Amino acid sequence: MIAQKFTAEFLGTFWLVLGGCGSAVLSAAFPEVGIGLLGVSFAFGLTVLTIAYGLGHISGAHLNPAVSIGLWIGGRFSTKELLPYIVAQILGGIAAAFVLYIIATGNGKPIGDFAANGYGEHSPGKYNLVSALVTEIVMTFMFLIVILGATDKRAPAGFAGLAIGLALTLIHLISIPVTNTSVNPARSISQAVFVGGWAIEQLWLFILAPIIGAILAGLVYKIFAEKN
Repeated sequence: MIAQKFTAEFLGTFWLVLGGCGSAVLSAAFPEVGIGLLGVSFAFGLTVLTIAYGLGHISGAHLNPAVSIGLWIGGRFSTKELLPYIVAQILGGIAAAFVLYIIATGNGKPIGDFAANGYGEHSPGKYNLVSALVTEIVMTFMFLIVILGATDKRAPAGFAGLAIGLALTLIHLISIPVTNTSVNPARSISQAVFVGGWAIEQLWLFILAPIIGAILAGLVYKIFAEKN
């Protein structure tokens, strides 16, 4: 059973990174017809939406170490499965980034920022470290609140994937200008591995901040919702 869940998380995170980051990287090659902020935001939301209904019944479609940690803190996920899920998510993201690297370099051009996350000079809007930190914590917090609420046994059945996918779309609309949007350490790690340099140096924020946001959401939801 754990092997099936591991595979589902690997494939789901693969699709998230390939679809979301791929839309940003490949559309940038044609700025005159690029899909822009709105298109990339929807691409990330659509990957989660489609995988939630495609593989969610196998693994829950976390696709994100922060989500797994937040669900664990909230009492919705077992301790024994936490590390395998995180490993599967990171490996799935890196595999997708590898495929994207092969595709993106097929025209002989450098990969550029490769949709990596950054702050300061590497923020799309040149936002500083504090702005990036606050953005990533708050966006991940709200993402986990939506996930915990939409998957609550008291929530309407069958709509969790839609709510979660739309939440991720909204999060990208808000935070792409600030950090290129992480809210997902696996997504950030996968791109930073191929960019190297500054992306590796700034990676700590995009691992730490989403985890902090997820932990806070798990604690808050457990207090104000689970006891009602």
